[in-house]
Amino acid sequence: MLDVAVAYNRYQFLGNEFLTWLWFTIDTAPSFFQTVDASITSLTIGNRIVLENSINDASEIITIKGDDAGLEEGLLSLRKGAVVVEMNLVYKAENQEWKFTLKGESLSFSGLKVPETGPVESAEDIEGSVLEKIYLFEKAIDFINHLFNYFLKQRIHLDWNKQTVGEIKKWLQT
Repeated sequence: MLDVAVAYNRYQFLGNEFLTWLWFTIDTAPSFFQTVDASITSLTIGNRIVLENSINDASEIITIKGDDAGLEEGLLSLRKGAVVVEMNLVYKAENQEWKFTLKGESLSFSGLKVPETGPVESAEDIEGSVLEKIYLFEKAIDFINHLFNYFLKQRIHLDWNKQTVGEIKKWLQT
């Protein structure tokens, strides 16, 4: 059995590949996300994306941020061999919006903002409000978990290198 630290170091690249694949999927097949969550209206890249390019023993970090920032530099970095290490996402479903940052190394969430809930008017409303907030947090986490599970199935498939990597390379050239 692998030690946890050894396994972490050996497979930490998967989260970064997942975020890179996620960007590719957002750009090329946005309707795919409805197969994961039928209520989704959109999944977009938010106001920040961080890429890392490891060249020899050096590491280059590229951060693109801003509400209307273009992602051309990020695409250029991907062409040069970078991977996405952190991505801010905006997930919209059922007239509600979630915003969060997902880190590739550990697939951890940060800054998760869930949709507003109704006001708490009495002591009896507190329990319902807490349960609603929990549901809203779980919805975003479950969505990403389902996407990651789908990605892993694709990643271990025999056609990954021929088909998916080829499609990603084609996307980067356009």
